[in-house]
Amino acid sequence: MAMPNKGDYLTTIAWENDGVKMIDQTKLPESLEYITCKNYMDIADAIKKLAIRGAPAIGVAAAMGLALCANNSTCNNKAKMMEELGLAYDILLKTRPTAINLKWGLDKVFEEAKKYDRVDDIKKNTILEAIKMSHDDITTNKLLGKFGSDLINDGEVVMTHCNAGALATVSYGTALGVIRSAMEAGKKISVIATETRPVMQGSRLTAFELVQDGIDVSLIPDTAVGYLMSNKMIDKVVVGADRILKSGHVFNKIGTYQVALLAKVHNIPFYVAAPLSTFDMDSNKEDIVIEERSADEVVKIGEKRIAPVGVRIFNPAFDVTSPELIAGIITEKGVIYPPYELNLRSLFKSDK
Repeated sequence: MAMPNKGDYLTTIAWENDGVKMIDQTKLPESLEYITCKNYMDIADAIKKLAIRGAPAIGVAAAMGLALCANNSTCNNKAKMMEELGLAYDILLKTRPTAINLKWGLDKVFEEAKKYDRVDDIKKNTILEAIKMSHDDITTNKLLGKFGSDLINDGEVVMTHCNAGALATVSYGTALGVIRSAMEAGKKISVIATETRPVMQGSRLTAFELVQDGIDVSLIPDTAVGYLMSNKMIDKVVVGADRILKSGHVFNKIGTYQVALLAKVHNIPFYVAAPLSTFDMDSNKEDIVIEERSADEVVKIGEKRIAPVGVRIFNPAFDVTSPELIAGIITEKGVIYPPYELNLRSLFKSDK
């Protein structure tokens, strides 16, 4: 399949002809390939193997997985269908434990299914709900991007970690949505992307997206963050998030915490860009499971082993950044500033 033209944002996932078409992100940047998931187990497998990743994107993927389950069902009564949906819900929920958007997407479609008595109505409306969520994601990202772009000045250098771009959402992106929006406002900015070991989402995905869009981007090793900051080569940091608690603690890709610490030491504003679907207003920090991923991600690059057999591996996929390190959280409702607990409570009360 041909590459998109410059200025056309990638669409990561879409409902298409009773299936779900998505970019296979394991193949980037060498080739832009698509896979089609025909049932919810295909979606679960795609999420687990990181063919699709990024909190907002897997939220929509899970929602579409549940809609596929309904659409493929042969049952003729609501009780049996809800039982099938419940099983699919549990399987999809267990694919990745840290990002809250996964549960949010599943809950929205499951609640939609409960509203109808006829199985045909459940099928039709769960699909419509999942498609609506995919469209809403793009609208949300563009709103969030506009609020975030006001924080970026003409000529600044913005660092980002991991990939919070079109590939982490349905399209446009959260942290990269802020960068895109600043560019669309006529600001000349440049981006520093960290490689983001061990799965290299920065070098494989963020750099790919920004080069494709014609945005000035430089790639650095994760270990060079302090060097660039101490040499005054970074003006702002903008990252995405997989879960944000009511306290303002942010769970994001491993390495985010140390970037935030270094930014604080060097007086560089550190911003988090995330939609309201990424907020978890019920859990405490100690409740959250940090996903531990395969040792192969650390000991191998591609098929080549780079560490001795027998060495112990610790490979957490996420870490936690505490609220005192965060200058602001950019959402589709505006930028939230400290004190986070108080301001988030007010935001979620007013959003109801």
